[in-house]
Amino acid sequence: MRESLVMPDRKSGGIRETLKTLVYAVGIALVVRTFAFEPFNIPSGSMKPTLLVGDYLFVSKFAYGYSRFSLPLGLPLFSGRVLERLPERGDVVVFKLPSDNKTDYIKRVVGLPGDRVQVRDGVLYINGEAVKLEPAGEFDEEFDGRAVPVPQYREKLPGGRTHLIMDLTPTGSLDNTGVFHVPPGHIFAMGDNRDNSLDSRVENVGFIPVENLIGRAELLFFSVNGHASFWEPWTWPWGIRYDRLFRLIQ
Repeated sequence: MRESLVMPDRKSGGIRETLKTLVYAVGIALVVRTFAFEPFNIPSGSMKPTLLVGDYLFVSKFAYGYSRFSLPLGLPLFSGRVLERLPERGDVVVFKLPSDNKTDYIKRVVGLPGDRVQVRDGVLYINGEAVKLEPAGEFDEEFDGRAVPVPQYREKLPGGRTHLIMDLTPTGSLDNTGVFHVPPGHIFAMGDNRDNSLDSRVENVGFIPVENLIGRAELLFFSVNGHASFWEPWTWPWGIRYDRLFRLIQ
């Protein structure tokens, strides 16, 4: 009597293995995105000259601990922060806009809980002391299709951190403010493009709850100048800003 052999269904087995691989890949990506690093891109010029429109960067999710905004979709599974650590002055942070808890913003931390922050004639004051500014050349800003040189300055925050800012005029609408007293559990953040940034100086942003922090901007890994798209690699040779690839964010 001849035994019959049952051949395995290679096709269905291959599909199962492919699905398992996809599930594992998605699971790993979610874990990395939630607990380690999340990519973001820069859609506006509020952080010029540090960050440009078309920059892509990685944000460390573990830098300040975790809140519900660390989770996909900001699921409200818990309140406050786990393993909380305060940012340092000078950190570039991504956070959820306090007025809607949905929109992602990126700014630089200049004020910590208990600080008094003010801007006078375009100069930042922290706890009554003017932050040191040094001229640092010019940045070619584009207006109506032409490059216009805008003054750059190197700003030195208390504690010694330095970074570049842009300031077109010391008499802009946000260049003279009252004194902001940063409350407990909050930070004060500003854009490096001081005349073109909606930040803690305006009511729609204001003081940022520490709970709203997503993470610290760490690495600029890709940048396009408007003539290319991250999702269209065939356009990269003409649109990549090669000098900005894989730069640490200061």
